[in-house]
Amino acid sequence: MKRSLTAIPRGRAAPLLAACLAVAALAGCASAGPKLDDAQRLALYRQHVGAPVDSFQYFGRIDGWTPLGDSTLGLWTKPNQAYLLELRGSCPGLDFAQAITVTNQMGRVHQRFDKVVVLDRQSIKMPCFIDRILPLDVKALKQAQQDLRSAGTMPADSNP
Repeated sequence: MKRSLTAIPRGRAAPLLAACLAVAALAGCASAGPKLDDAQRLALYRQHVGAPVDSFQYFGRIDGWTPLGDSTLGLWTKPNQAYLLELRGSCPGLDFAQAITVTNQMGRVHQRFDKVVVLDRQSIKMPCFIDRILPLDVKALKQAQQDLRSAGTMPADSNP
């Protein structure tokens, strides 16, 4: 059985390879915009908070969360409901945690009483007390993030 192979003429291989590499390089640049640091992301979140509340209803599951430094996080309880939680002091491991849990009292999370607990491989779980709860305007926050992405100042794969 005879196989036929298609070959690229010698004079065309180099330009074709260069074109492929250029496309790959541009694709990499398109997704790698400047990344906001924790302080910039926290400032963005703070621009979209409401008045502090004493507590919020917790349905037993976290829909999403994002650390904003070592003492603040955004916590989603529903796709369109989120809170900025300011913790009392630094919360060890929050920046690099794979998972967290939140304590609650009969389905409500209270400031100054309930805690965020970082779940990691360490056997000692350090509770981080919630100092303040600020409701987030999720719709406005998402719009601001989209505006930053459109302006090229925030990468498309940035946290919520």
